Amino acid sequence: MNAYQSYRNLPPLAGICSMQEAMKPGLSIEECVVRLKRYHYAFKRLHQIFTARLTAEPIYELKMAFSLHSLLCAEHVAALRKRVGEMREPPLGLDVVPTPHLAIFFDEILSAPTTEELVLGLYEKAVPALKVALKRHLADTNMLVDQPSVRACRFALFELEDMATYGTQAIASLVDEKCRQGAVKWLALLDECLVAAGGLDGADGTSENVPTRHYSAKPYQYDRTPRRDERFPDPYNMGVNAEVFLYDEQFAPEPKTLMMFYKRLREIDVPEMMASIIAETPDKPWEYYRDMTRQLWDEARHAMMGEVGFANLGIDWAQKVMINHTWSLALNTQLKPIERHAVLYFIEQGLMPKTGKRFEWEVGLASHNPLSALFQDYDWADEVLHARIGRDWYVKEFKNAHEAVHYGDECWSRVLMNWESWRQKGLTQHRNWWPDVYKAACERWGIKPDPKVMAYATTYEAVRADLKNLVGSA
Repeated sequence: MNAYQSYRNLPPLAGICSMQEAMKPGLSIEECVVRLKRYHYAFKRLHQIFTARLTAEPIYELKMAFSLHSLLCAEHVAALRKRVGEMREPPLGLDVVPTPHLAIFFDEILSAPTTEELVLGLYEKAVPALKVALKRHLADTNMLVDQPSVRACRFALFELEDMATYGTQAIASLVDEKCRQGAVKWLALLDECLVAAGGLDGADGTSENVPTRHYSAKPYQYDRTPRRDERFPDPYNMGVNAEVFLYDEQFAPEPKTLMMFYKRLREIDVPEMMASIIAETPDKPWEYYRDMTRQLWDEARHAMMGEVGFANLGIDWAQKVMINHTWSLALNTQLKPIERHAVLYFIEQGLMPKTGKRFEWEVGLASHNPLSALFQDYDWADEVLHARIGRDWYVKEFKNAHEAVHYGDECWSRVLMNWESWRQKGLTQHRNWWPDVYKAACERWGIKPDPKVMAYATTYEAVRADLKNLVGSA
């Protein structure tokens, strides 16, 4: 019987665990590091998959979820790298594949040919396996001596649980019995990989038998062409220029709020483009991928702000608002990764002056729409962060900021928006959908539509000139 008694029955050991738990054997430093490296590898591969599959995934909700889940994985990669570096591990060896079994496991999920198989591999196999490994770490380690690892595992488990909950719902919505039956053999291969790897943590012992690849027998090729689901019936539509409308002083703040909701929802194309930069830019410090993925997620959040704004007004954006993908399509297919980053930075500089994000926030306040003001407040803060990320990871490649902006301007000037070509090919008529959306909002507001606002129609042809003017005034 343990005779230890804490002072006045206060929780011992800072509340980390009981005295009895602290006396139990646990993982050695070597054993702990081996497991941590496997968790690190798993999160790193999951980040790769979420990011690489985002652009060509048609389903909007999955694009948004992949944006968030890629960031969560990037954050946990960073935390695990830091922890391993604290455990007598120079050099860290974090770029070493722990076992070929896990390499095949994640390669197979990355190469899954359908959305249904992709979500099954991610959320029914990979995420649960990682949860099992982290829970076993908490059970096997000494909670006191390994408290920094315990903290990292607990935090990761908390967010993995959110990912798993989302994934369970996504599978229930997307995967029917026929689809599941068609994936039985492939799912069995994923199980075989995990068993041969001794579990994701390797605690059950690694087999010498290496499973035969299926989908990953042919190396995965990143697909940089953005795709949208059936709720985006006219992704080439460039018939409405939000920027021109917003800066026209003859229009009141209320309809400008609608245009800002459109601008926010239209930002779905930024994650599609940023994913291409991340996927096609190798050999950077992990902080680069973490920061770039944070910005990618912020842009996805902005798109959802627009979605919420329209929903709050009872407007079905899928039926009334033509959200195009022309920007991400043009940049992804016409420019190299560094050139895409250059354009992104160039555009961001146009958002910093008082005529940029501050102006949009002021419009939101003046519109008396509390959601618009709130959304623009946070959107503005995010863009300030993104400007800093650009300085940290893009500008440093040039002699000075002026040269970096000039290169972005040059790259943007080479991007062709095939306005007439898309029309001639029958891909779009560039229909001006604005009057219908404005009329629907006026009905919700209980006001009569302004004829000048109803008559608004322009094209996208002035966008580049507008951006140059904004950057020039910075």
